[in-house]
Amino acid sequence: MNPEYQDMFAPLTLKNGIELKNRLVMAPMTNSSSNNDGTVSDEEVDYYARRSKGVSMVITATTYVTPNGKGFPNQFAADRDAMIPSLSKLAKRIQGEGAKAILQIFHAGKMSPIDLVPDGDVVSASDVPADREGAAKPRTLREEEVEEIIEAFGETTRRAIEAGYDGVEIHGANGYLIQQFFSPHSNLREDKFGGSLEKRMTFPLAIIDKVQRVVKEHADESFIVGYRFSPEEPETPGITMDETLHFVDVLADKELDYLHVSLMDFFSKPRRGVEDLDKTRIAHLLETIGDRVPLIGVGSIYTAEDAKLAFNTGIPLLALGRELIIDPDWVQKVAEGREDEIVTEIDKEKQEELVVPGPLWNNIINTPGWFPGV
Repeated sequence: MNPEYQDMFAPLTLKNGIELKNRLVMAPMTNSSSNNDGTVSDEEVDYYARRSKGVSMVITATTYVTPNGKGFPNQFAADRDAMIPSLSKLAKRIQGEGAKAILQIFHAGKMSPIDLVPDGDVVSASDVPADREGAAKPRTLREEEVEEIIEAFGETTRRAIEAGYDGVEIHGANGYLIQQFFSPHSNLREDKFGGSLEKRMTFPLAIIDKVQRVVKEHADESFIVGYRFSPEEPETPGITMDETLHFVDVLADKELDYLHVSLMDFFSKPRRGVEDLDKTRIAHLLETIGDRVPLIGVGSIYTAEDAKLAFNTGIPLLALGRELIIDPDWVQKVAEGREDEIVTEIDKEKQEELVVPGPLWNNIINTPGWFPGV
């Protein structure tokens, strides 16, 4: 191994005592390749197994906690106990290759396509539609329904435990329901779940509390709980960097095992909300968090040099997304001193060798510039 890349292969012990074998993680990526009944397909399982050999953790594509939380066609389900055998099959294959299996859990809220949810009943914090063509106007969730969704996150966590996962990641990013409650753009509520910044934190913090209670009841201390967030929104009003730093300061004291920021570019800078707009979002976050909880960074990391520059910021963990689709052997190549063999552009003749499911491959090949969201 090239000594300048050695640090990314150092083990890391999480707050719960679990040791990660290195600092590299597979990012959660939508693949729309599950079976029509919500079970994980064999193609999908093989795809994950192919990418689980080098990284310390694999965070799965997100799965929905209630039927009206589905966000994508052919997304695998975790909203009922009948899905536990399917979920278990995926966890075992990931773990069989030496990685921790983390199930990402979410509710899509107003981002749910109307034809994918029961009776087309798209819901959100308030009746503010998503900013995209053809988006349905969501129905505002009643307070008791909000409480039911919080419970559903707990139930899905129980299923993850019973299915043998090493942990769950609560998906509070990318404009989905948890973020919709945190956002002043999409949350116009006047009850305990909306209004001030503190009240807009109520829903995500209640989900964290519920998940942690379920873990204490059904799992041991080795079970990992992470939380993913997006730092800013383009809308005005919308989430600003200063609001996120306030939120992250609270999250860092919630006894989570890690935080995970969602970025398209690791080195991106804030839009607004902080005095120093020349300092990267990662730098602002690391300064706020300190050593209270590990932060996973992500965003356009393709080469070993990209990763080295990212780790030079002091980030404890780094997630690889699209690059692991392009080159599933990325981690092994760096570990073996073969970083000059890393492939950084998709080879459109190698679907079988890359072990990419048909639906995901078709999206990549047939849509210019398309790659799965992370």
